[in-house]
Amino acid sequence: MIKNKNILVCVLMAVFGGWLNGAHAMTEASIAERLKPVGEVCVQGQPCAAAGASTGASGGAAGARTGHEIVNKFCSVCHATGLLNAPKIGDSAAWKARSDSQGGLDGLLKFALSGLNAMPPKGTCADCSDDELKAAIQHMSGL
Repeated sequence: MIKNKNILVCVLMAVFGGWLNGAHAMTEASIAERLKPVGEVCVQGQPCAAAGASTGASGGAAGARTGHEIVNKFCSVCHATGLLNAPKIGDSAAWKARSDSQGGLDGLLKFALSGLNAMPPKGTCADCSDDELKAAIQHMSGL
């Protein structure tokens, strides 16, 4: 019986010792590093430290993506096949009819920004700028 108690005490001491050994790594700096936010919210038109030059969220020319890039990454899911009556990429007649009924390129952009039927606002590109969306519409429609 005594051997079992000694083993139990040794195991408990080893576990407690390991816990104490790991506790020294809990400095304020290491805790702050583990708890820091994974992202930052940036408001268009205001400086944002996390935005960098390659993001499109700032809407600046340095981070602007081409219409082709936007279409390939976000729009082609529906517009390549005409899913749910979305005008197909390159179908200039369908795009022209839609453009005429919605007020031209600016009208198409307005509906792209607010959403239309099954398409959510900005399609599936929540961080696209207005200029990027306009370029994507021009790329898909040929307008």
